[in-house]
Formats: sequence, structure tokens, C-alpha cells
Amino acid sequence: MIMAEIVGIARNGTSKTHIMFKAHLSFSQINQYLKLLPRIGLLEKSAYNGKVIYKATQKGLDFMEKQKQIIDMLNEDVTETN
Repeated sequence: MIMAEIVGIARNGTSKTHIMFKAHLSFSQINQYLKLLPRIGLLEKSAYNGKVIYKATQKGLDFMEKQKQIIDMLNEDVTETN
């Protein structure tokens, strides 16, 4: 869930600090995720006006949507059994 949340926060491009605060992650946690997510193609890292920016890739947006679909499906199953 956290990976999809980070992708959503970085949908339009943002800084590490912004992602860290919006996702309520520690400095060490955000560093781990921001090493992993670009490596697996969910985020891209670039420089803009001397600042490092992270932005969701199409693969990342697809991942986020598929995770939402799975959560919705699971919630439907819970609702139907109650």
C-alpha cells in the first residue's frame, strides 16, 4: 500500500521531502522506497532547477490503479459476507 501511496503523491512530480511528509514516513524509510521505486520502474528521478524530483511513471500509475482494484474487490467480498 505504501508504494502505491508514494506513486500517487508523486503523480505530477514532487520532492523527497513532500513525499516523506505526505506519506508519514521516516527519513530512512523514504530513502529505501526512493531507491527501490525508480529501480523497478514505478517512479522516475530527475533534476529540475537544481532539485531532485520524483515523478510517477505510466507503469507506476498502472500499479496504483491495479492495487486500488484489488482493494475494492476485497472490500466487496467483505461487504457481501456481512
